[in-house]
Amino acid sequence: MTKTLDRASLAWGGAPPDWIAALAGACDASTQASVAKRLGYSGAVVSLMLNNRYGGDLGAVEQAVRGALMAATVDCPVVGELASHTCLGHQKAQWAPHNPQRISFFRACRGGCPNFRNGGQS
Repeated sequence: MTKTLDRASLAWGGAPPDWIAALAGACDASTQASVAKRLGYSGAVVSLMLNNRYGGDLGAVEQAVRGALMAATVDCPVVGELASHTCLGHQKAQWAPHNPQRISFFRACRGGCPNFRNGGQS
């Protein structure tokens, strides 16, 4: 096992979920900061995830890891197949009345899309 995976295994009480293992592997192959940037999260969130101490939306981080590091996709009502971490990025984007594509994403995400994770945004 890698150093980061060993640490995650201890924190997760044995074998961590596959996506945590992928996160640990990516951190060992690169840097925690660069992996965090790829995911759209801070280095602190990555550290908290590896140490099983994150108190936020675990599912959203999982979706970001699966999309950015494991090539997971979702079915987007706007563009069809889309990387799951890219889907999260569109969900987090602010309302932009001058951008037709952003309007389409904004409305679809908040209009009942099964991939939408509110995360406190409206």
